[in-house]
Amino acid sequence: MNNTFTSAQRIIELAKRTIEIERNAIGHLAELLTTDFPDAANCIIASKGRVIISGIGKSAIIASKIVATLNSTGTPAIFMHAGDAIHGDLGTIQDNDVVICISKSGSTPEIKMLIPLIKRGNNKLIAMTGNLDSFLAKQADYVLNTYVEKEACPNGLAPTTSTTAQLVIGDALAIVLLNLKGFSSTDFAKYHPGGSLGKRLYLRVADIAKNNQIPRVDTDTDIKKVIVEISKKMLGVTAVLQDEKIVGIITDGDIRRMLNKHDNIKGLSAKDIMTANPQTVEMDTLALKALELMQKKGISQLLAMDKGQYKGVIHLHNLINEGIL
Repeated sequence: MNNTFTSAQRIIELAKRTIEIERNAIGHLAELLTTDFPDAANCIIASKGRVIISGIGKSAIIASKIVATLNSTGTPAIFMHAGDAIHGDLGTIQDNDVVICISKSGSTPEIKMLIPLIKRGNNKLIAMTGNLDSFLAKQADYVLNTYVEKEACPNGLAPTTSTTAQLVIGDALAIVLLNLKGFSSTDFAKYHPGGSLGKRLYLRVADIAKNNQIPRVDTDTDIKKVIVEISKKMLGVTAVLQDEKIVGIITDGDIRRMLNKHDNIKGLSAKDIMTANPQTVEMDTLALKALELMQKKGISQLLAMDKGQYKGVIHLHNLINEGIL
């Protein structure tokens, strides 16, 4: 038992050591920023092309992640593996593109071969490296310094702290570009239409209510028929209408309370158990706003309306299924 505890303690110590090393390295990055950073950002903003990001090994993986982040925040970007570039993929780079090369040492054979080929064109080259004396740094138009004192790996071999630094600088660049472009939450939703974040920004009540059945009864509808309507439409609720106007709502909770109160339900109708003046929401309202209204009122459904006309129901379960909640 004691050995198990000691082993767990040792594991936690190693994990903490790794986190602390990387945390300290990230904190130091802010001190390494120079005017090359804003110059590089403005260069990308001014460009009429895309951002081509290249790397080798673990840096290539980081490059792919930065590409994904840029694309999702409004800056068109493409990944180009440094090894593949010198074997036919160099055509990825077009005249107006800005190229970012990521390399810890800045002097790997693939990078040394790739840089002269890039420099033959008129493309601006941004280096992301931890070695300011490297071939890459000296050939670049702008240098983003990702120097780290040591890797978290005890042997100093596995790229750990260095790739974290690259990732952080990539994120910093993406967020700066996002702000310079005035990229809004609405823009974000356009790039993330299938995700829960995007849905919170664009999905409207109409998009959900149209997929639901439309439960409805009249004020004089017999209670048995009310129960059938609620069960048939499978939303746990029905609207109560009079002359096509909403006058009330009946939920499955109302049905339970009625059964507890009345031994004989014969002769009861919808108007006898309905809740008057139900909560409604317009069809063009954001689903997120509908959720906020449900939470505020402590209810699980709203009647959806379009210019005074009853159009259906939006239920809390719909919002859960869509990832809004």
